[in-house]
Amino acid sequence: MAEIVNLRTVRKQKARASKEVQAAENRVLFGRTKAEKQQQAAEKALAEKKIDGHKRED
Repeated sequence: MAEIVNLRTVRKQKARASKEVQAAENRVLFGRTKAEKQQQAAEKALAEKKIDGHKRED
């Protein structure tokens, strides 16, 4: 026979799991120090400057 499942409990467990996944993603995106943010911004600016330097003008 099939196992009896409380649908409300399953729905709450699913919601908790999805919130935990979202929290993990947010920790990766926003859980950086100021120095790490500045370093990434500097690397991005340098890459953009290098790409702009290789562009041809019409």
